[in-house]
Amino acid sequence: MDSRQIEELASQWLARRDGADWSDGNQAELQAWLNRSTAHLVAFVRLEAAWKQAKRLKALSNGVPPGEVPAPEQWQLTRFFDKGGMIEQRPRSPARGQGRLLMRVAASVLLAVVGAIVWYVSAVRPDHSTPVGGVASVPMSDGSKVTLNTDSQIRIAVTETERGVELQRGEAFFEVAKDPSRPFVVTAGGKRVIAVGTAFSVRRNGNDVQVAITEGRVRIEDANERQPVKGGVDEKLLTLAAGSVARATDDGVLVQDKPVPEIESDLSWRTGYLIFRDVALADAVAEFNRYTDRKLVIDDPAVATIRLSGKFRSTQFDAFVRLLEQGFPVRAERADDRIVLVSSRHPQ
Repeated sequence: MDSRQIEELASQWLARRDGADWSDGNQAELQAWLNRSTAHLVAFVRLEAAWKQAKRLKALSNGVPPGEVPAPEQWQLTRFFDKGGMIEQRPRSPARGQGRLLMRVAASVLLAVVGAIVWYVSAVRPDHSTPVGGVASVPMSDGSKVTLNTDSQIRIAVTETERGVELQRGEAFFEVAKDPSRPFVVTAGGKRVIAVGTAFSVRRNGNDVQVAITEGRVRIEDANERQPVKGGVDEKLLTLAAGSVARATDDGVLVQDKPVPEIESDLSWRTGYLIFRDVALADAVAEFNRYTDRKLVIDDPAVATIRLSGKFRSTQFDAFVRLLEQGFPVRAERADDRIVLVSSRHPQ
């Protein structure tokens, strides 16, 4: 469904909601439609803000028929300007006046849309998730932004003293707005990742957590033995700087240093790509399987150890398989729910 069709549906929902026969059941159906897609939410909130703005403009029209912008010389006739001295009368071009009015309307609508979306996303809908193969951007009320990878889910809880996000499954990249008085805390798999103003990713696999920092510093600690957070990163605890990749398990934390551009490359999923640099095919397949319900299965140890490099779209699963068959001694045996990779050198 394209954006035009989504906007048409959003306008229909808006018209129905303002009708006299709107019920609690209708409201539940609308909420389910909004929850189905961020695009649904954005279209509805934008149209709702424009509709509210249109109602305000009607108060300025002073009897001008709907759909027409009143001429500048008619503005002073509305009751909004009854108080003396509120407007200084000056000759002006009607076209110039209408242009300014339209610019003010556009600015007001834009601000209303942005504000409504941020408030709704952060306050009314604290839970956010993506389907298999999906990537979504989630703005927060403090100015921070979360990018969710495939099959991921978070819960946001922003208070006066702390900005909290629980990564319930999957992977997310966090761009944290600076606010020393309210640390940014990500909880995942029994660990807490604490930052003030930085950029980093957190990937969860059960209780195992991987943290990659591209900007600033973060602190990692056990959620059950957490230290007080007072507006900064405590150097006495495990503090990581940009260029660090930490893998935290129940047994401890292993830290690896990498060039920041390499970490950025590893996070290319944010732009819809997967980049592999001399990795085993088994690892590449495991990564691709995160983005599709139809899984790749390797049924040959010789195939699993093949090394490959390349850049692939995460959603072009079939193209990846075709490239394997064309460039390596690999044959793909296709079934309804999976594709089995075997060596083409073996006799059939």
